[in-house]
Amino acid sequence: MDLKLFSFKNQPPASLSTEIRLLLPVFLVFTFFFGCFLIIPQTKTLILGGLMIAYFIPPSGKESLIPVGIALGIPWWLMAFTLAFLDVVTALFMILNFDLVLRLPYIGPWATKFLNSGTAFMAERPWLSRWRILGVAFFVFLPLQGTGGVGATIVGMMTGLNPGEILLAIGIGASVECLVFAIGSELILNLILTNFILGVTVALLVILTAAAGMFMYIRYRNRKRQA
Repeated sequence: MDLKLFSFKNQPPASLSTEIRLLLPVFLVFTFFFGCFLIIPQTKTLILGGLMIAYFIPPSGKESLIPVGIALGIPWWLMAFTLAFLDVVTALFMILNFDLVLRLPYIGPWATKFLNSGTAFMAERPWLSRWRILGVAFFVFLPLQGTGGVGATIVGMMTGLNPGEILLAIGIGASVECLVFAIGSELILNLILTNFILGVTVALLVILTAAAGMFMYIRYRNRKRQA
């Protein structure tokens, strides 16, 4: 399948040089990181920086890094905003440098394979096209591998969204997902501190429920593929 079929409706301005397209997302991340020194203590900011790096290393995700960050003393709201921000910046990098991304060692082959299976992918999820922005936002909200900034940008391309709409959809979905994980983690942590046994029990129930949901989803998807 021709990858040009999945071009954006509105390409980034041709006046933007390659250097700007590459460095703008990086500049935004570093600006945010150094700005955190004005909000939280230096040691906490360095911890946050480490978690930001870890977010780009599979299989790390929001469901694991947000509880860890909160347990290490990062405010829940800052952990939520940070990972949602990283998803949006990742999407921005994808939009500005899509041709380059396709040539990267790990992401490129995965993105190409994803695009080439676009017809089948969309056929299994017709709600993505019907709901457009909300559909992509819900896709990002799902706590599954590949629903972050990279995968969601490609899905946004396949649904016909323009760059601004893709960023909006990812911002909505990532923000809601991060808030759910952050608020839930904060509540469980406070419960553990006040009633250890009850808190651990609730945490285990949440983990088991999530694992069961994941197992059922994978089983359902495998059955649908075999049908």
